Order: sequence, then structure tokens, then C-alpha cells
Amino acid sequence: MNRNVMIGTWAWGAGYNGSGDVFGKRYEESSLKETFEEAVRMGLTKWDTAAVYGMGSCEKLLGKFIAGHDDIFLSTKYFPNKRFRKGDLEKSFEESMTRLGLDSADLFWIHKPVNLTENLQDAVPLLRDGRIKSIGISNVSMQDIKMAEELLAGEGFTLGAVQNHFSLLRNDQQPIIDYCNSKGITYYAYMVLEQGALAGRYNAKDHFPTFSMRNLAFPKRKFKKIEGLLELMNKIAIKYNIDRSQVPILWVIAKGAVPIIGITKPEYVGRLAGALEVNLDAAEVDSLTAEAKATGIRQQGSWEPQ
Repeated sequence: MNRNVMIGTWAWGAGYNGSGDVFGKRYEESSLKETFEEAVRMGLTKWDTAAVYGMGSCEKLLGKFIAGHDDIFLSTKYFPNKRFRKGDLEKSFEESMTRLGLDSADLFWIHKPVNLTENLQDAVPLLRDGRIKSIGISNVSMQDIKMAEELLAGEGFTLGAVQNHFSLLRNDQQPIIDYCNSKGITYYAYMVLEQGALAGRYNAKDHFPTFSMRNLAFPKRKFKKIEGLLELMNKIAIKYNIDRSQVPILWVIAKGAVPIIGITKPEYVGRLAGALEVNLDAAEVDSLTAEAKATGIRQQGSWEPQ
């Protein structure tokens, strides 16, 4: 099984910008713990969170679950302020580590390219003393990536990772993915399932909870536009005897990216593990790409640069 995926936790926390606000539902801690344990048992040990997911509540919850597990690869993020203040990154890092119960992060992200040069410079001392083992940048352009590479190289470090929005409905990242792979920079794709729009459960008749951010981002009219894509996904899923929700994940892997997959229930772990045994062929990848393009949809989060 290809275990080169990362499990995301945005939907876990109950605070502001967490499960209720964004996804329109909340999850019991006991169920999330069971989900975590099942994922680790299946060898899915790379986990992603952020300070702004539930405003710290996701980190606190994940911190409880990872206690006693020595095999977890953990990434979290600092969301920069509009006005740069020296020391803010380190302060956010230490607060994240407290919530997670850790001394260091395997991968630490600058969540948005705001004052990126200054924030990268602020991260260098943490790289030097090992509190940050690898540095990543998120929601960035090719220009941002090359600047970060040059700055870090001057300090004796390398850029470890890039994390951008990439999915069947946001397919404009291939040049960046190819560049990252050529330079040994891991490219992580987030919103691979477009917060559930590509999971197969929802449609124009049964769409997202009304009072949720994802319903605003993907209203009923958009579901009507992706009916053909969902049907193609279903045909491919039947061929491989996998859940339809896994097809967009396999497409992202075929494109050379590492998907970040949000999982909130134990049964979702089994679906993912089963799908990771499958490799889409080139014709299937191309047909999915073409069908997605035909929808005319280009998804973009409100937090993303144009």
C-alpha cells in the first residue's frame, strides 16, 4: 500500500473556524480517537493540523491522541499577521507545541505568504536549534517558492515542502508540482475532495448543511455542473471496487502530489487504505481531467491568493 498520504484534521476542532463553522457538523471526541487509532494501525502516521483550525482546538485534540505514539509525523502551521512583528512566528510555534505536547515539529508551515521573507528569516533560528525539523510554505506561487529556496539556502537550509490547493476542480498546479518534485520538495495537496463536494455523498438534491462555509463555497448550482464528473468517478470506482470518494485522491497521487485527506470516522480509514492499493491508468487520469475541465469550475478558498 502506498502510504504516502497525510491525514488532515481541519474538521476536528469545535472552535471558531473549525468543524461547526466550516463543515456544518461536529464530531464526538471518542469517535475521532477511534479514527486516529485505526489510521495509525493501518500505517497512516503522517498528520497535519494548524493553529487556526478551530483556533487551537484541533491541535489540543490531536495532542491528546498522539501522546505515547513515537511513530507520528506531525505538521502544523503558523498563520501570519498582516503586520509583521518579529517573534510572532516563534510565539505561535511554542503555543502550538504546548497544545500538541511536543518539543519540535517534523514539519512547520508558514500558512500564507504574508511577509514571507521576514517570517522565513524568523524561522531560521528554530531550524538551527532543531525545534523545526523541516520548513514548508503554503498557498504560494512559483515566485514565492524560488524566493524561499534562495533565502533558506543562504542560511544553510532547504525548503522542505509546499502545500497548495489542488484537486480535480482546482487543476492549475502541475508546473509547481513538477518543479517541486524535480527539486526534492514534497508537494502536499489540500482540499482534494473539495470539503466533500467530490466525495460522492452530496449532490444537487442532498447538498451541504445550509449554515456552513462549504455550502457557501459550493452551492447547489455547482453540484449540478459536476454530475458528469461524479458519474465518471463512480464508473472508475466500480471497476476497482473502491468507494467513489477515493477516485479524486488517486487522481492527485497520479499527478505527483501527496494528498492531505480529512478523515472523521473509522470506516473512512478502511476506504482510504483499500484505495491506496490502486493505481489509475493514464487514460483514466486523462478522462477525469477532461471531465473536470468541462464543468467550468475553478474552486478557490477565500484565504487563497488569486
